[in-house]
Amino acid sequence: LVVEQLRLQDYANVVIGHLSQGFRQRVGIAQAILHEPQVLILDEPTIGIDPVQVVETRELIKGLGKDHTVILSSHILTEVSQICQQVVVINEGRIIAVDKPENLSVRLRGTERIKIEVRGTIRDVQAKLRSVDGVRDVTRREVVSNVAEYSLECEPGSNLREKLAALVVAQGWGLLALQAATMSLEDIFLELTSKEEVAAK
Repeated sequence: LVVEQLRLQDYANVVIGHLSQGFRQRVGIAQAILHEPQVLILDEPTIGIDPVQVVETRELIKGLGKDHTVILSSHILTEVSQICQQVVVINEGRIIAVDKPENLSVRLRGTERIKIEVRGTIRDVQAKLRSVDGVRDVTRREVVSNVAEYSLECEPGSNLREKLAALVVAQGWGLLALQAATMSLEDIFLELTSKEEVAAK
């Protein structure tokens, strides 16, 4: 069953030393789950394997999370954000944050951010967006000629996308994009650790 779960059927009789790095990783995971542990600790499980194996290993880890508590240690933060439901940020041996990735973004900023891209030369867009209840601030950036992107800082939990979409339609603006903008886990890690360093001084 473990051999099938790890998709190792075709390699069951192959000497481990003859396997690729990716399949050696799978054999290691197979050994770890053989006795059905409640907790599984994986340290940098995708280091040194090819891109196809990386994708397969990530999917495998997600699947293992259904039956086990998986603790994943990794410096590849995009991988952590794709796989993990809960993140523990450790800096110099100290835990400095524990939360869901999306919650860490809001905690750091104290706001939610929404990006709107509009086509056309339109007056007073910023003022009208800023007038929406729950919007704290609006900044504008011209993307290309006749297209502008507006970044909105909103109250946490305000969930204004539907209200903003209704405003855009009512005003007859040429809406090209409207989406919630989150900080990457790399940005969150750098901001948290830099705050720790400043506090230490």
